[in-house]
Amino acid sequence: MSNLVPLIQNECIKIIKRKRFFVVLLVLLALVPMFTYAQMKSAERSQEKFGSDWRLELQQRITDNETSLSSDRVPDEWKRYRQIFIQQMQYYLEHDVNPNEPNGVTFTREFMNNAISLFIPLLIMAIASDIVSGERTTGTIKMLLTRPVKRWKVLLSKLITLIMFTSLIVVSAYVIAYLVSGVAFGYKGFNIPVFTGFEIVGSDVDLSGVHAVPQWKYLLMQGGLVWFVGICVGMLAFMVSVLVRSTAASIVIMMAALIAGNILTNMASAWSSAKYLFMVNLNLTGYLAGNLPPIEGMTLNFSLAILALWAACAVIISFSVFTKRDILN
Repeated sequence: MSNLVPLIQNECIKIIKRKRFFVVLLVLLALVPMFTYAQMKSAERSQEKFGSDWRLELQQRITDNETSLSSDRVPDEWKRYRQIFIQQMQYYLEHDVNPNEPNGVTFTREFMNNAISLFIPLLIMAIASDIVSGERTTGTIKMLLTRPVKRWKVLLSKLITLIMFTSLIVVSAYVIAYLVSGVAFGYKGFNIPVFTGFEIVGSDVDLSGVHAVPQWKYLLMQGGLVWFVGICVGMLAFMVSVLVRSTAASIVIMMAALIAGNILTNMASAWSSAKYLFMVNLNLTGYLAGNLPPIEGMTLNFSLAILALWAACAVIISFSVFTKRDILN
């Protein structure tokens, strides 16, 4: 494995020279301030309406959702979601905890909750989708494979590099979101309690396993799930990059899969077999928050297993194809 380290270093240099990682950072630096500003305006409107008493705002949201339950125009699936939301918000009220207290840490938590299923995967895809196909497009793969190094080592170095940059993207997203939002909301909030352990049983919420954790610990648990999703999506994009010769085609395929999955997640409740698609299982942080799963019966362990299976199959296919295909011609 001694000749693997130079290969990894070479791959890192190529990614940096292509400036894809810097583009990802620029996207984060451009969009996070926009999201922060939108959140700040929302907080200002709430304060104008309800003053400094967050309980009034929470009670109003509960009342609005209870009112909508009696409407025939609201689909049953939405009613179920709102029934669960009402129970969770009442739990926060009873325990005197503001679930959306404005601060940099809370903003970061909510931002990553919303980013895990599409935004973060798209950022990772920007690097993963051309890590192999990009070299075939430019022809540099031929020069690389003429070196006295086994093909599987060449591909392994690319995979390790991808995992490293995926980790960097996830960490960068957290750091940028916290630093930028902290300017508007302050940098406190790490020790604010957050409840987790909500279990969805039909249209009811099982509160027996609910417990409070400090927000810093919640962020660590959330970060692990975001990283896992990033790795799985990265490996799938890696496989597409091996199978497809064109970088553009590789990016289009992964974008289509991710966007279709985001749409399908909101429509798949009646299609139980859709729970085996990787795109439907990306929102792992929803289980931490106690959100209603896209399809009844889905759990955190189930989604972790499905994503791990897809990622493992992607790696196996990648190495099988790359080591056997005639790439030099």
